[in-house]
Amino acid sequence: MIEQRLAELGIALPVAPVPAFQYVPVTVHERLAFVSGQLPRRGEEIVTGKVGADVDLDRAQEAARLCVIQGLACLRQNLGSLDRIERILKLTGFVASAPGFNQQPKVIDAASELLGKVFGENGRHARSAVGVAELPRNASVEIEMIVSLRP
Repeated sequence: MIEQRLAELGIALPVAPVPAFQYVPVTVHERLAFVSGQLPRRGEEIVTGKVGADVDLDRAQEAARLCVIQGLACLRQNLGSLDRIERILKLTGFVASAPGFNQQPKVIDAASELLGKVFGENGRHARSAVGVAELPRNASVEIEMIVSLRP
């Protein structure tokens, strides 16, 4: 059902990337799945640079959506099916911000909106949107999620 909804939205999930460092993309404990921070990838390309200087708001919002798509790909690989997801509980978004940039919530809104389109009311979640000086690989955005799983 969720895969069908993604197709209706024109979203094809990529193959989940293999971690380059010492962590796992998803950890499941009881009925919770914790998704490690995901970078904005499209193939081998990563959206890089500081938002508010090198990256404008529209491009940063696209980067936030790409992070969610990567997170969903990791969940599908780990869970076997996105239909096991009951609800998105928490999203934390990190935005590599140029000095004076303070629109992090607008950047992360794009990720929240995408989750709402995919999961409906069950995509609404608690959230933090944080500005940071640097992110791995010079990424402009990084997003992590906590989701609840169906019994």
